[in-house]
Amino acid sequence: MQVSNLFGILDFSKEKLTKISVFSTENMSCDLYCFEAQQEQKVHTHEGCDKVYTVLEGTGIFSVDGEERTLMSGQIVLAPAGSAHGVRNPHPERLICLVHMSPPLPPKD
Repeated sequence: MQVSNLFGILDFSKEKLTKISVFSTENMSCDLYCFEAQQEQKVHTHEGCDKVYTVLEGTGIFSVDGEERTLMSGQIVLAPAGSAHGVRNPHPERLICLVHMSPPLPPKD
């Protein structure tokens, strides 16, 4: 059994959001996205990959296909395959999200 202590592996960068791999299989990936104040994940798409963002801590603005919603701790949002999606943290507090993607993106060269 694989177990991870999410709050024990957090990492933040002043330069850009930090992505931390928690689990990865051929069927899905699970990552932590750690945002400092004023950081963002630019709107982008993934053909053939569904993505789910779960807010663990903080408040962020989530965009899916042009619709924006402010979500806080305990809320979750789906970005279906092919949808334009992204996240902004305009707040002074940190934002931590658990992100699941299925299937996972292929590794970068």
